[in-house]
Amino acid sequence: MARKPARMYRDIRGRVTTRKEYLGGVPNPRITQFDLGDLTAVFPVEISLIAKESCNILHRALEAARIAANRHIMKNAGKSNYHMKIRIYPHVVIRENKQATGAGADRVSQGMRKAYGKAVGTAARVRSGQKLISIWTNPENVVYAKSALKRAIAKLPTPCRIEVEEQEQPA
Repeated sequence: MARKPARMYRDIRGRVTTRKEYLGGVPNPRITQFDLGDLTAVFPVEISLIAKESCNILHRALEAARIAANRHIMKNAGKSNYHMKIRIYPHVVIRENKQATGAGADRVSQGMRKAYGKAVGTAARVRSGQKLISIWTNPENVVYAKSALKRAIAKLPTPCRIEVEEQEQPA
């Protein structure tokens, strides 16, 4: 059985299901790391990826965006010159009413009878203007952080913008 395309789950419709204890067999999210790079250093510049529209982001897309951004900035800026944080978590359980296909499917399939669906994954519900990914780094690595976030935008189902903020240094 092939996976359904992610565009089926992108739009926010109805109430969410988040209580995994009531649903059996919810698969774990593919994304496991949310903080990457040097976690102890203090960096003066924050570059953030901000969603322009509300949507659901599947855990597979979130992991693909994390890998693309982290690989690019680690290769160009170095392992100890940035701190990247994924700011959203996939809580929403995605369900799918599987349909039988092929010869004799009309005799086997139940159609829309009891069509609650089985859990097939998780997604993060995102609001418009919410920060998705942030990278803290030095001023000389801002160009690499921006290009890393541009690569992450290509993996996400919503249009995004990149915002650069200078941090105040503690006295």
